[in-house]
Amino acid sequence: MALFGTDGVRGLANRDLTAELALDLAVSAAHILGEVTTSSRRPRAIVGQDSRASGEFLEAAVVAGLASAGVDVFRVGTLPTPAIAHLVAESGADLGVMLSASHNPMPDNGIKFFAKGGGKLDDALEAKIEERLGESWQRPVGVDVGRVVTDESAQERYIYHLLSSVSTPLRGLKIVVDCANGASSRVAPKVYTRAGAEVIAISAEPNGWNINENCGSTHLENLKARVIAEGADLGIAHDGDADRCLAVDGDGNEIDGDFIMAILAEDMKREGTLKNNRLVATVMSNLGLVHAMKKLGIELSTTAVGDRYVLEKMAEDNDSLGGEQSGHVILRNHANTGDGILTALTLMQVVVRTGKSLRELAAVMDRFPQVLINVKDVQKEKLGATTSIAELIAKRGAEFGDSGRILVRPSGTEALVRVMVEAETDTKASEVAEEIAALVRLELQ
Repeated sequence: MALFGTDGVRGLANRDLTAELALDLAVSAAHILGEVTTSSRRPRAIVGQDSRASGEFLEAAVVAGLASAGVDVFRVGTLPTPAIAHLVAESGADLGVMLSASHNPMPDNGIKFFAKGGGKLDDALEAKIEERLGESWQRPVGVDVGRVVTDESAQERYIYHLLSSVSTPLRGLKIVVDCANGASSRVAPKVYTRAGAEVIAISAEPNGWNINENCGSTHLENLKARVIAEGADLGIAHDGDADRCLAVDGDGNEIDGDFIMAILAEDMKREGTLKNNRLVATVMSNLGLVHAMKKLGIELSTTAVGDRYVLEKMAEDNDSLGGEQSGHVILRNHANTGDGILTALTLMQVVVRTGKSLRELAAVMDRFPQVLINVKDVQKEKLGATTSIAELIAKRGAEFGDSGRILVRPSGTEALVRVMVEAETDTKASEVAEEIAALVRLELQ
């Protein structure tokens, strides 16, 4: 089984993802880096982490691996994943490493690599890193070993970058932000306050164990209740590493990534900043987004699931807006990866600039009922070779026509198969999803 998933290496910390594996991955990445870099100076790497306790020993292992392989390491501490991408690009570093399992529960952790320029490593480079694990190598000694320093200015430089995107101050806007007790806890409230909003922060006290625990973008109940209780204009929810942004309107209604992309696409088209008059999304986006873009006269391009594939497509075609339903939104005019804080800033500026509430703006799109079933404990690698499942999907899809959609795919980060069905009614979507999920369980045991 491949070590890298759709978003780096991820698993149960100290069981699947050990200090030994983290060190070996860092050494292998350093060797691959040395082969592809054209710089005459010693390679440099930026290393950060989210607020998980396991990030402490995993970061130490990654730093040790890089430095022992002759890479100078700049430790930036607890910062959002997109901060690492930005700092790599801004500083001219050759590599970035982020210790995070994003929205996953606290016991998990992960390692994400960023290439020179701040983009995620492509599949070919990840495969090379995996192939070279554990190889014998000539260890540098003396002045050739890497040095390790703590970069105290990193957080403020990232905040400056975010605020440089603000052309419409957020004065008069009262918001609640849920930081998931994660990497955005120190940064997001500061940024939104400096941008002019009145900010109420919740789940912004990380202790190493409470990241994503009944909070953040995967648990919106607290945010919805607090927005209503405070009479706030809207709420913002981030995940553990803050590369996602979901929102809640003043009435407590959820505004997911598809709605956010629809709002931004309409605004950017109006402002003349939507390059190629095109939005890039994944096959998991709601059918309502497809219909909304068609109504607005905006082209919708789709990719495989994973913000890395969205970004690759955007870079290939020079597009400016893309993302996922989960809240990964890429604003390529300002950043080279998905950034939840940047997304929230951009969305809130639309609210202020138009004078419309978030609920009014979200009317640009009608969401089709969507049912997602995660079928666990199956052999997901057999999915593509099972004709009975493909036949059932084709049969039910033909019955839907343009009024429904079926997507069945193996998860890129977990041991399960996702069955997603959209239809005109919840009843129909649930009926078809349950039928397909039952067959997946039967055929992939």
